[in-house]
Amino acid sequence: MSIFFKKTYHIALISLILFGFTSQAWATHISQPVIESLQSQYTAGDTVVVQGWVMYREKPTADVLLNFKLLHPDGHIIVDKSYPSDSQGQFKFKFDTQHEAPGAYQLTVTSHCLGIHRYACTYKNATTLIKLTKP
Repeated sequence: MSIFFKKTYHIALISLILFGFTSQAWATHISQPVIESLQSQYTAGDTVVVQGWVMYREKPTADVLLNFKLLHPDGHIIVDKSYPSDSQGQFKFKFDTQHEAPGAYQLTVTSHCLGIHRYACTYKNATTLIKLTKP
């Protein structure tokens, strides 16, 4: 082996090792919203309540910023708002269907992680369908 090849090999090996550790350090925060609502079908005019919790390392986690995006059956966004999980790691999303048409609405809850972990967040989400029927 030539000296040039040995140096190149060692530099490449060191770079791979350092990159491997660095990439793990930057992508380590994984929080996952878990939707627990038992009901998915409602009558138009009802108030829909979807609840759940945020899992991090198999435990509920407080103060995780969550984004709630609700899509109308035709695909346009009805709700797009964010707020954190409560002190027990729970969340609750309420949607008044008083002026909504029957159909299948889609709610996606996305975890934006704790404020101090934003740089390493994986933005996991959970999705559920909300079916509205005629009164």
